[in-house]
Amino acid sequence: MAYLVLGNGKIFEGLRIGAPVDRLGELVFTTGMTGYTETLTDPSFYGQIVTHSFPMIGNAGLLPEDFEGTGALFGYIVRELCPHPSNFRSRGPLDGWLKARGIPGLCGVDTREIVRVTREEGVMNALICDQLPEDPGVIRAFKVKNAVESVTRKEKTFFPAEGTEKRRVALMDYGAKKNIIRSLQRRGCAVTAWPSRAPAEEVLREDPDGIVLSNGPGDPRDNPGCVAEIRAMLGKKPVLGICLGHQLTALALGGDTVRLKYGHRGANQPVRDLKNGRTRITSQNHGYAVVSESLKGIGRETFVNANDQSCEGMEYPDLNCLTVQFHPEACPGPQDTAFIFDDFIAMMEEKKHA
Repeated sequence: MAYLVLGNGKIFEGLRIGAPVDRLGELVFTTGMTGYTETLTDPSFYGQIVTHSFPMIGNAGLLPEDFEGTGALFGYIVRELCPHPSNFRSRGPLDGWLKARGIPGLCGVDTREIVRVTREEGVMNALICDQLPEDPGVIRAFKVKNAVESVTRKEKTFFPAEGTEKRRVALMDYGAKKNIIRSLQRRGCAVTAWPSRAPAEEVLREDPDGIVLSNGPGDPRDNPGCVAEIRAMLGKKPVLGICLGHQLTALALGGDTVRLKYGHRGANQPVRDLKNGRTRITSQNHGYAVVSESLKGIGRETFVNANDQSCEGMEYPDLNCLTVQFHPEACPGPQDTAFIFDDFIAMMEEKKHA
C-alpha cells in the first residue's frame, strides 16, 4: 500500500508501480485515450505527476519507436496498469521501464476523483509516498525549478533532411519532442538543434532559412535568458514557435502569460481557427497561456481554445513569425494542424525570394 497525498490534504491509497521512491511533483491530468508512450516521454511533463483519465494504461507495452524524448515526469498515476501487454512492437511491460527510469507511480486509485479534484480546485502539488508525511506543508511548498535546463540537449546536433535538402532550420530545444524534427525532415529541412541557452548571434551566424522555438516544461517566465535570445532573433529570420516557444515569443515582444486553472493536456483539445471558423482537434500539453490582449498592435490572434477561449495562436506579420500553443507535430494525436509546418516553410520560401 502507498499513498498520493494532495496539497489540499486529500489522500488516495493505491498500489506501488515503478520505482520504490517517494516523490514530490505538480499534479496534472491528461485526457488522451491513446498515446501513453508519447506522454511518458514528453519532456514538457518535467516536474509533474501525471494522472491518466483513461482507465487502463500499458496494454500495448513499452514501444521505444514511439518515444518523444526521455522520461522527465516525476510520477505516474493510473487506474489500472496492464501487467501482460500484447503488441508486436512491445519491448516489455511499462512497469519495468518506470523502475529503470526511477519514476514512481500508483495504480488502483480512483483517477476519476483525482481528475475531478484537479479540475475543480486547480493544479496543485502532490506526494507519492509509503508513509504519510508529518508536515503536509512540505507538499504545498514544492516548486518546479530549472525545468528547461533539465531537459534541453547539452550540445548542438545536426539532423539531415529526408531526400533532397531544400532548407536549413535552426531548432531551439527547450525540451523538443522528436516529431518536431521528423516533421521538418520529411519536408526537406535539415535541422540543427541547439541547446536552450545558445546565443542568438551564434545561431544566426550559421544563416538558417528559419528558426523553430520548441515546446518545453515549466513557467515561461522562469526563462529570461531564453526570452532575451529570442528577442534578438525576431525579425532576422522566419520564426515558428510551438507551445513554450509560443509563450516565450509573447514575452520577448512585451506580452504577458497567465497560469491556467488546470491546463490543457491530451490529444483531444478543440481549437477554433479564427481565419476560417473551422474547429480542429489538437494535441496539447501546457499549464500557461498567452494573454492575447497584451499584444494588441504587435500581433494578431489566430486560434482560440474552443472550451475556455484562451489564446492558442499568434501571428506577427511584420516579423515573419507565427506561433501556436498546440502541437502541430501531434504524437500522440490527430494531424489536423500539420499544415502549420507548411505555412512556416512557405514563410521561409517567401523570405528567400523576397
